[in-house]
Amino acid sequence: MIIHYSLNLEGEACPYPAIATIDALKELKSGEVLEILCDCPQSINSIPQDTKNRGFEILEIDQDGPTLRFLIQKP
Repeated sequence: MIIHYSLNLEGEACPYPAIATIDALKELKSGEVLEILCDCPQSINSIPQDTKNRGFEILEIDQDGPTLRFLIQKP
């Protein structure tokens, strides 16, 4: 899988990771994949929900300690 863009939001407090993700999704072209890294605990719910509500696909969600990694694709 090719990751076209990566956004590291570790250390940012909620709701900034969700807002930054929404802004980044607007820039994706069809088929492109965005990687989001963050450590805000609320993001485990907010980022997938916001992503799906906007018609994007969550390809993967991983957690390594406090760090969450999301792979999101624009259809």
